[in-house]
Amino acid sequence: MSETVKTAVPVEEVETGPKPRSVRVVLMALMIAMLLAMLDNMIIGTAMPTIVGELGGLEHLSWVVTAYTLATAASTPIWGKIGDMYGRKGSFLASIVIFLIGSVLSGMAQDMGQLIGFRAIQGLGAGGLVVGVMAIIGDLIPPRERGKYQGMMAGVMALAMIGGPLVGGTITDHMGWRWSFYINLPLGAVALAMVSAVLHLPKKRSKSKIDYLGAALLTIAITSTVLVTTWGGTEYAWGSVEVLGLIAVGIASTAAFLFVETKAAEPIMPLHIFRSRNFALMSVIGFLVGFAMFGGVFYLPLFQQAVQGASATNSGLLLLPMLLSMMLVSLIAGRVTTNSGKYKIFPIVGGALMVVGLFLLATMDTDTSRLVSGVYMAVLGAGLGFLMQITMLVAQNSVEMKDMGVASSSATLFRTLGGSFGVALMGSLFTTQVTDTMVERQGAQAAAAAGSAQLDAASLAKLPEAVRDAYQHAVAAGTHSAFLLGAGVAVLGFVAAWFVKEVPLRGAGPAPQDPPAH
Repeated sequence: MSETVKTAVPVEEVETGPKPRSVRVVLMALMIAMLLAMLDNMIIGTAMPTIVGELGGLEHLSWVVTAYTLATAASTPIWGKIGDMYGRKGSFLASIVIFLIGSVLSGMAQDMGQLIGFRAIQGLGAGGLVVGVMAIIGDLIPPRERGKYQGMMAGVMALAMIGGPLVGGTITDHMGWRWSFYINLPLGAVALAMVSAVLHLPKKRSKSKIDYLGAALLTIAITSTVLVTTWGGTEYAWGSVEVLGLIAVGIASTAAFLFVETKAAEPIMPLHIFRSRNFALMSVIGFLVGFAMFGGVFYLPLFQQAVQGASATNSGLLLLPMLLSMMLVSLIAGRVTTNSGKYKIFPIVGGALMVVGLFLLATMDTDTSRLVSGVYMAVLGAGLGFLMQITMLVAQNSVEMKDMGVASSSATLFRTLGGSFGVALMGSLFTTQVTDTMVERQGAQAAAAAGSAQLDAASLAKLPEAVRDAYQHAVAAGTHSAFLLGAGVAVLGFVAAWFVKEVPLRGAGPAPQDPPAH
């Protein structure tokens, strides 16, 4: 991001703390806005079985999340540049409005195609919400002071992770799935009012220009790659012209993007930040964290509702072992890191637990009890807890202060891409395995009947016993394949963690005069 943007609050003013209350009020407004983006996927995850039951389109199930995360990923670096050029407050408010428009349209969707398109609009707004919060906090609070306010961010994450599935399930069961989107409106209205009233930033304009060519090439590369992972082996054969063409487009656009970024005056993603070994490793690990987290949150409720007979509300509650474990471990790891300045052990332990947790989830079948699956989820949650905060912290600590904004947005981009890839690849395996198992057990006609049925316990009870039993085995087989893939991918994160170099954290002791060694 441009270096010409001035901080909204002078460092000295924040450090001496003459107006700590005003900073807290601004942060509260930002956290409410961030809650919008974080809550959305958590709520939709538990509502998806009911949505598919009404709108149909099981084969496009993963795209409801993929479209959102893909649009978020593609728009994140662009929102950052717009904030630099035209002011963060205006761009931040615009992103909230776009997100709310997407929410209303998603709630009004009449078929799966419309829902996917409207979710993409939501994702465009969400990209601005995430990068806007991070950039504004970076303007207001110097890095050494941010620990004072991390409790607020941890609280928002806990509320979204724990409350989202519960709220989503309750709304779906008692008000209908459309209110899973409409619920964003009152929260968004509060965020708009508070940000407009309490956030005061100087109206500075940068002379730098948005790297439109780089942004376009990055968007093409991301889109073509995700399409390959989503369509390969399902919509089209892996050796088909469509899939091979997308692979070629992805490779060409990625190569062109890398070339353009070396020539651009203000690149959308400066490549020099990847010269830091720690930053490059944390980008990889963050990608894998997103892969595991989004995949787990999205496909666990399907297993719980179809195989374990849980309602939408209960499936949200049944995710609590993973979410509570993740939040508790994350808070402990953050506190230990702040006090000691040591962090290398956390990615290693977190990577190992993530592999073990995903492998345990892959062993679940139709006889797995809720207690056992809860233990497995807690193991995965602990792994994610060791990794979530540490990846962003180390990524930010691995670059010079002038690159803090692009480092933060790039780390967010990789985690978002990981979520998109996780849902797409797991979804491809899940759908293929469910269909194949149903055909093997009951034939193509029964597979079609079950595929069009609502995936919750009430609708499954209406199916003939033989078809219902076959479908439950099919879903168990699908989740087995999905989580086994996740475990295999997570091994890469565990290996990468061993190569992290423990560079002293800025703020853990006297502030270094020079950039940290990489």
